Amino acid sequence: MGQAQGLRWFTFAAPSRFYGLAGVLLPWLWGAAVLLAATGLYIGFFVAPTDAQQGEAYRIIFIHVPAAWMSMLVYAAMAGWAALGWIFNARMAAMLARALAPTGAVFTVIALVTGAFWGQPTWGTWWVWDARLTSELILLFLYLGYLALVVSIEDPRRADQAGALLAVVGVVNLPVIYFSVRWWNTLHQGASVSLTAAPKMASTMLAAMGLMSLAFWAYAIAVSLTRARAIVLEREAEADWVRELLTAQPEARA
Repeated sequence: MGQAQGLRWFTFAAPSRFYGLAGVLLPWLWGAAVLLAATGLYIGFFVAPTDAQQGEAYRIIFIHVPAAWMSMLVYAAMAGWAALGWIFNARMAAMLARALAPTGAVFTVIALVTGAFWGQPTWGTWWVWDARLTSELILLFLYLGYLALVVSIEDPRRADQAGALLAVVGVVNLPVIYFSVRWWNTLHQGASVSLTAAPKMASTMLAAMGLMSLAFWAYAIAVSLTRARAIVLEREAEADWVRELLTAQPEARA
């Protein structure tokens, strides 16, 4: 039975079956992202109490912290899919890696920008060469480098392999980001939420943070699947199933 389940999931590695599965999941993911974000923002900005030390400025963390988490998680997922595509010559895995990269870059930009808005009233400056901020900026450069590299190589297979190498090497930056506040004396505050310790925030704050994290998860999956479907149509343009799909659904070309 376990082997049968494994084979069933493996069938979605075929671009045609992935395309169909993603199409089924997308409406639910987009709906969840909108609902969770609306609820999380409402609790975070209108229900959660004012912070005793930082005042109202702290509310930016309900966007900043989940975005920072997602910037690292998406990179790890991107590197993982890229590595699988490289090792096993799996087309769908390589396409998923490409689809994830722009999403991760966007989350990294959001984390950096919202961090600057939080840092200005807290530290009195928009930017400092802090270990956490600097390593997060390096993460953005890794995303941009990956995107530039895969676009600059015409042969998709060679581009995927080169991008995979860069993505895998860049993984070493993730623990630097996460542990930077422990390894070095930085201005950035430590983690307010930990799997091994009690939360350092009110329950309403924690609820808003959790909802926004789930919203960002749903958004990241939805937008990446949408982009992956477009990449599938582009790369599989000569396949019979794509021709049949475009004949039956001309709007799929968009």
